[in-house]
Amino acid sequence: MNEIDRYDYELPRELIAQEPVTSRSDSRLMRMDRKSGKVDHLHVRDIVDLLKPNDVLVLNNTRVLPAKLVGYRKDTGGRWQGLFLQADEETGIWEVLTKTRGKLRAGEILTIKDRHARDGMELVVIARTESGNLLVQPQLPDGYVPHESEGDQTLESPSDWLERYGRIPLPPYIRDGQMVDSDIERYQTVFAKERGSVAAPTAGLHFTETLLHAIRKSGVEIVEVTLHVGIGTFRPIQVSQLDEHQMHHEWGRIDQASVELINSRREEGGRCIAVGTTSVRVLESSATAGQGQLIPWQGMTDLFIKPPYQFQSVDALITNFHLPKSSLLVLVSAFAERELILNAYQKAIDEEYRFFSYGDAMFLA
Repeated sequence: MNEIDRYDYELPRELIAQEPVTSRSDSRLMRMDRKSGKVDHLHVRDIVDLLKPNDVLVLNNTRVLPAKLVGYRKDTGGRWQGLFLQADEETGIWEVLTKTRGKLRAGEILTIKDRHARDGMELVVIARTESGNLLVQPQLPDGYVPHESEGDQTLESPSDWLERYGRIPLPPYIRDGQMVDSDIERYQTVFAKERGSVAAPTAGLHFTETLLHAIRKSGVEIVEVTLHVGIGTFRPIQVSQLDEHQMHHEWGRIDQASVELINSRREEGGRCIAVGTTSVRVLESSATAGQGQLIPWQGMTDLFIKPPYQFQSVDALITNFHLPKSSLLVLVSAFAERELILNAYQKAIDEEYRFFSYGDAMFLA
């Protein structure tokens, strides 16, 4: 058997959540003791009862960019869509992931439509990267007059362009990636601040301001880190052996104040509880850079957490139910035994939990 096949499971399609629950914290929560495998069925709103006053909760405050671009080829009228990946700060040239019928020529213009299907900015094709992604230069068409709803906003950064003309890039398993207006708010956490992700840190989607207030009132400290989630988070592992998998790079940061608070709480017997696998990657990247000690850190990380892995900074984890054969499922299986996780997933299926980005959650402690 290929090693990656050990992280596979059968999921009925009807359990893939297509919409979020009406109230974020009404999502179901499976609590699992990772030593015994004992499982309880609760709701996210019950988290406050699972935390101890000297715990610290770690949230990823990244904000999802409207990175999906939809439009047409100006010369032919053929439909086109792409996903913004990154921009060169010096040249302003964007790298875009795209699949297009026919060959795009250098100098060709792509016209982008906004969420209201109105023609907006243009992308001038520059070249292709070695990996096949498209390099483009954004511009406004000659004589362009902004729609009244756009105001006189200055387009200075890629984020500015995307906020005006882009769309929320839903995963393909949610309505085949087709967003609706409600996704603009619901596919962001209530604490999203730092723009830079192309996917949401989905465990954080369950928290409301009311729940966070109740958690703070109980004595639990809340700190924020940043990890900008990349497109690689959607992709299953394509190789048979985990050691052959090349993890995608993502940019992260944890500051001095957060490090000091987490370290002091843990020294007092409290737990560092990561909300989501993205928070885990920041914390463990920091601890790896500090040779086992949590330190202030920022930079790119390609840390691939797989069994056997000795966690250095995370004591408990709140996370969604992840795709088969994904690096996220492998990470969770490193935090708890693979057999316990797969057994818990089967119980979730039997109990008709909702899976993936808009689905329910687990609390592993």
